[in-house]
Amino acid sequence: MSQIYKPLTSSGPIPPIIPTQFTADDATVAIPAANNLNVLSRDTTENNNNGIQTTADPNASDNLYIELTNRISVTATTSDGGGQTQAVTVFTPNNGTALNFECNFIGYDAINNEAAGGDQQGLARKSGGVVTIIGTNDSFDQSDAGLNAVDWNVIASGADLQAQFVGIAGRTITWKATFTYDQAP
Repeated sequence: MSQIYKPLTSSGPIPPIIPTQFTADDATVAIPAANNLNVLSRDTTENNNNGIQTTADPNASDNLYIELTNRISVTATTSDGGGQTQAVTVFTPNNGTALNFECNFIGYDAINNEAAGGDQQGLARKSGGVVTIIGTNDSFDQSDAGLNAVDWNVIASGADLQAQFVGIAGRTITWKATFTYDQAP
C-alpha cells in the first residue's frame, strides 16, 4: 500500500497509480493480494515461437508465472543387477506436425561418484496419431570409465516422444533429461 500523501493545494506530480491486475500473454489475469504478486517460473511444453510467455495460474489469482516454453525436464533412476531401461514421456506432439528437438542427458552414480552425459538432436513428425523419428539422432556423449556402457536416447512410442535411459548392472544411476523443441506448423 502506498504511503504517499499529496495535499490537493500544492504543486508537483501526482502519486503513482498502483496496478490492480496484470494481463498475461494467454489473456489470464493475475490480481495482487494485499499489493503482493507472486512472480514464479516453470517449464512448459506449450508451443510458443518466442520461447517464453506469462500466465496467471489459476486465472484471477495472485500467481503470475514466467514460463520457458517448448521445454520439459524429466528424471528417472536405473538400478538392478542386470541393467535396466527406463522410458519417460517428454512430449506428445500435435498430429500433423514436425519437430526439431534437442535433449540434454545427465546421469550420476553417487555410490561410485561417476557421471555420464551428452545430448541428442533429431527430427520427428507425427501423422495419423503416430510419432516417427526421422533418420538417426545426432549424439554427443561423455562418461567416466565405469559408465561407458550406459546409454540414452529419444525414442518414439506410439503418440509420444520419450527419453530412454539405459543403466548397467550393479549401478544405481540418477538421470535427468531436458527436452527442447521447435515445431512446425
